[in-house]
Amino acid sequence: QVQLVESGGGLVQAGGSLRLSCAASGRTFSNYAMGWFRQAPGKEREFVAAISWSSGNRNYADSVKGRFTISRDNAKNTVYLQMNSLRPEDTAIYYCAADESCTYYYTAVFPTSSRAYDYWGQGTQVTVSS
Repeated sequence: QVQLVESGGGLVQAGGSLRLSCAASGRTFSNYAMGWFRQAPGKEREFVAAISWSSGNRNYADSVKGRFTISRDNAKNTVYLQMNSLRPEDTAIYYCAADESCTYYYTAVFPTSSRAYDYWGQGTQVTVSS
């Protein structure tokens, strides 16, 4: 029902900034939660940030609080991840995901497990050099 396409990844120096985009198409609903996850080689996929389409409420992993900002443009059906003060440990493939079960709408808690999300993009590589 939902297709997600990430873009905006690339190579950046430590301390630099990058903005990722996730374009959503298909049957989406305003009470979906949208999330960003990342996965480094040999590691499990980890939660980065999430946002509600309808309210704009946000949640962040502790590791990115104060540095990353998730936002959405409902008219463009696009979710963004603005990444500032990037560190080498931020290097990973970044994935956009959609929660069809509307967990946040019913519980007021954003899911942080990748298993809670139903649709995924192909990923975009972010590499931070030191």
